[in-house]
Amino acid sequence: MNFNSFFLSSFPFFRHRQLCSLVTSCLVSVALTSCSNITTDQYQATAQTTFTWRVRYTTGEQSYRNPRFEEFASNSLLNYNGEKPEEAVIGPDDQGLWWPTMPPKPSIDEVEQRQKLQEKIHKPELLRTVKYQLTYQQDNQTVTLPTNYQVYRQVARAYPYGKTLQLTLGINNGSVEKAEPVDR
Repeated sequence: MNFNSFFLSSFPFFRHRQLCSLVTSCLVSVALTSCSNITTDQYQATAQTTFTWRVRYTTGEQSYRNPRFEEFASNSLLNYNGEKPEEAVIGPDDQGLWWPTMPPKPSIDEVEQRQKLQEKIHKPELLRTVKYQLTYQQDNQTVTLPTNYQVYRQVARAYPYGKTLQLTLGINNGSVEKAEPVDR
C-alpha cells in the first residue's frame, strides 16, 4: 500500500480528528468564559506551610516505580497576608513564607514498625508543602477558595494598604487564579 492509498483510506480518520479538535476548542472556550471577575476590598490570603517526615518503602526493582510511602510527624503554620505569624520559627524564606518548628524525625523503631515483609526502608525525607487559600466577601457571604503563590503574594503586597483587588476566578468559580490591584 502506498502513501496515497493509505491517505485516502484514512481520510475519515483525519476528518474525525478535525471534528474532535473543533469540539475540544468549543469546550475550552465555554470553560474559559465560565470564569468570573470579582472586585473586592475585603479579602485575606493564607499560606499553610507544613513540614512532614516521610519514608519510602520498596520491595524490589519494580517497586522503585511505585513505592509505598508512610508519613510520620508533621507540623503546620498558617501565614496571613505575608505577615510574620507569632509561632513562626523559620523564615521568611525566598518566597516570603514563614515555617513552623521541625517535627521530630521518626526513630528507626517507628520506621521498622510500619515496614512490611521483605520491604526495604529508605532514608526519611522532610517534605515542605504549602497550601494557599483566599477568603473574600461577595454578596454579604464569605467565600474561601484555593489559590496559588502569585495571588498570595499580590495580596501580601496589597493588604497593608487596603487596596481593592480584582480577582479572576477559575473554572466553575472553583479557585482564584489571579489578583490585580484596582486603581481608584
